Amino acid sequence: MRVFNLSFAATPIAVRDALRAAVARFIRLMTEEEAGTLELILAEILNNIVEHGYGDSGKGTISLSIARDGKGLTCSVSDDGAALPPACLDLEDRDPERPDPTSLPEGGFGWFLIRDLATDLGYHREQGRNLLAFRMPLDPIEIRRAG
Repeated sequence: MRVFNLSFAATPIAVRDALRAAVARFIRLMTEEEAGTLELILAEILNNIVEHGYGDSGKGTISLSIARDGKGLTCSVSDDGAALPPACLDLEDRDPERPDPTSLPEGGFGWFLIRDLATDLGYHREQGRNLLAFRMPLDPIEIRRAG
C-alpha cells in the first residue's frame, strides 16, 4: 500500500504545490485520466477550503492524506477553517443529469463534480476541525500492469 501525507498552508500556491506532489506520488499507479480526475477532485476541495474556509487569509493549515489499496484511493482532508455548509454534501436531491452551470449557486458546480467523481463522500466536524473523506475507485493494479 502506498501512502501520502502532507500538511500545508491554506494558500493558493501551497494548494498548487500539494496537488503536484499528490499526483506525482501515485502517477505510476494510475492512468492519465485517473490522475486528472484525482487532481480535479482535490483542486475543487482544497481551493474551496482556502477560499471559503479561511477567506483567503492564508492563516491556517490543511492536511491531506491519501492511501492506495487494491481498489483505489482513500483520501481525507482536514482543516480548522469555517464549517462546510450542509448543502454542499446534500445527496438527497442529487440529479443524475449534469446541471446547467448557470442554474447553480456559487460553488455549486464544483461540488456537483466532487459528488459525481468521488464515492463514499463523507464530512464530519468535531472540536473546530473539518474532516472530509472520499474514495476514488481505480482499476486493480494487477490488471493495469498486465494490460
